[in-house]
Amino acid sequence: MSAQVINGKELVSSIREEIRSDVAVLTAQGNQPGLVVVIVGEDAASQVYVRNKAKACDDVGIYSEVHRLPEETTQAELIALIHGFNANNRINGILVQSPLPKHINEEAVVDEIDPAKDVDCFHPINVGNLMIGKDGMKPCTPHGVIEILKRTGVEIAGKHAVVVGRSNIVGKPMAMLLLREHATVSVVHSRTPNMEEITKQADILVVAVGKAHLIKANHVKLGAVVIDVGMNRPADGKLTGDVDFEAVKEIASAITPVPGCVGPMTITMLLRNTVDAASRAAKANVSV
Repeated sequence: MSAQVINGKELVSSIREEIRSDVAVLTAQGNQPGLVVVIVGEDAASQVYVRNKAKACDDVGIYSEVHRLPEETTQAELIALIHGFNANNRINGILVQSPLPKHINEEAVVDEIDPAKDVDCFHPINVGNLMIGKDGMKPCTPHGVIEILKRTGVEIAGKHAVVVGRSNIVGKPMAMLLLREHATVSVVHSRTPNMEEITKQADILVVAVGKAHLIKANHVKLGAVVIDVGMNRPADGKLTGDVDFEAVKEIASAITPVPGCVGPMTITMLLRNTVDAASRAAKANVSV
């Protein structure tokens, strides 16, 4: 067998059309969604990500601002800027691009973002809401993975989903969102002694560790759905995932390519979160 290669471009296009429609409705009501992205320093990859986010906002009609700050910006200066955005009704979403310079405590900065505008879903309040299943912000990459599964017709309820990786950004929230969809969830990581034994039980395998080609054909059950969140650039400079795509596609029933699927979907979910934040803000203003 050879896996269905999931068409990320087609999925993203469909979801962005829905977002574009929602933005048009909100804008007509005088509530155009607004996103601000703050980047500190000159990290090359971050600059690319920020440009892509601004372009995506333009594509769907979201108002956007990009604030590029010098490397020497202090933590206090950055937090003061965030407080200004918290109070700015033009802005519904605040995103501080990682990584920050070493002299800035990223956790302390995230704590200062208004949870209602935390479109990355990193604030402790939003993380707690995610844990207890409360409606609200969802972390962009895991949310995107759930959308990929649902929109390609993959049944999640009752399936055994295995998440490779336990990061706060992807692994842990991914497990929570899969539990919300009634999957049975296992999480494996660098200290798991029998990883292959567990991954080979997965009906749905989500891999997010940042190690090129970690997952081989022997890690995958015949017919599993494999979602590759990894983004790695080995010595040859070619962007690749955490899954050995060529080997695993002969085992899996469906697989996501890298690049071209989870990455663009993550940015699309950032747009979705911004629009949802704008909608909640508009409803709150009406009810006051």
